[in-house]
Amino acid sequence: MKTDFVNFVKIGEVCKIGAGNSAPQKKEFFVNGKFPFFRTSDVGMLKISRLLNTSADYLNENGTKNLKLFKRGTILMPKSGASTFLNHRVIMDVDGYVSSHLATIKTDETKINNFYLFYFLQGIRAQELIQDHKYPSLNLPIIGSIEIPLPPLPEQRRIVKILDEVFEGIAKVRENTEKNLQNAKELFESYLQSIFSNPGEVWEEKKLEDIGQITSSKRIYKNEYVKEGVPFYRIKEVKELAHNKNITIELYISKKRYTEIKDTFGVPKPGDLLMTAVGTIGEIYVVKDHNEFYFKDGNVLWFKNFDSIDIEFLKFVLMSFVEEINKLSKGSAYSALTIEKIEKHKIFLPPLPEQKKIVAKLDALSEQTKKLEGIYKQKLVDLEELKKSVLKKAFAGEL
Repeated sequence: MKTDFVNFVKIGEVCKIGAGNSAPQKKEFFVNGKFPFFRTSDVGMLKISRLLNTSADYLNENGTKNLKLFKRGTILMPKSGASTFLNHRVIMDVDGYVSSHLATIKTDETKINNFYLFYFLQGIRAQELIQDHKYPSLNLPIIGSIEIPLPPLPEQRRIVKILDEVFEGIAKVRENTEKNLQNAKELFESYLQSIFSNPGEVWEEKKLEDIGQITSSKRIYKNEYVKEGVPFYRIKEVKELAHNKNITIELYISKKRYTEIKDTFGVPKPGDLLMTAVGTIGEIYVVKDHNEFYFKDGNVLWFKNFDSIDIEFLKFVLMSFVEEINKLSKGSAYSALTIEKIEKHKIFLPPLPEQKKIVAKLDALSEQTKKLEGIYKQKLVDLEELKKSVLKKAFAGEL
């Protein structure tokens, strides 16, 4: 970002740079708390606003003893923690206490405008400053040595005013785009649920165990992995296949072991279905070719011999089921899906011709939804690029 339009100074020359306090260990210090204790996660979760005034935890008076109070206007910058949080910066809008994982930056207001520095730091990527990427963190001397162009205060305030207006507009567009993206997803999910919650008169109620077999794979041990051979899929690869992505195969089993399993137990074939059952449940892959592969036991469920049902119809049935339990659990209570539970799940099954018609409708809507999602996701990427471009111009004297 270096430019000739003004002099440069190091941030440490015009700011007081420090760090917060270690979090009190006693839980009772957070009972009936009144004083915010800001952590890296509080900074990381704040995506749009530049001002931080709420935290997940509040300390009571006993918890604040021997802790330093940071004043409103202090800039917080994560120096360790999740990599997705390291590029977030906020300004405290209230007095409060701060985690030791956050750098605290207090400007000398006679030399540098607080919001001018805040916007400048928005354009500084932590990854460019980190020295050891195995243990990503920023130390205070590195932050203090960052050079910043320093025009007179009136010019700083002019730049801040322009950036305020631009970023407010970008934030509104981003918020609307994220809503549109969520609405597109919810539209498909709503239509999916409406189909399976309103069965026709001739639809038959059946348990999944009555119309096919749900199982998993034979256990493969680590000492059976080989450098090349038959691909061995885990949740990662099944998820990639479910989203039509190119997979990066990392594990293999020998052709001999694969043949043994195939001859004694069987292996997935076209028309079978695999679904992730641990962690992020409900990633579904319909096997469509004869390429040889095997998969990890327990983590992935195998639906086979569902001959009386269109396999794509079954896929949408399972998507509806997973969406239903995710809503009931709010995405947290269910971390695994057992064979026993899904076997007992009851579905309404229309005649095969009607199944195919429903699949055609859902495929068409799914395709349109994916196109919309692609448009909105690209718009979000473009907005981030716009922000970078505006910041670059601002601190190159081009506004």
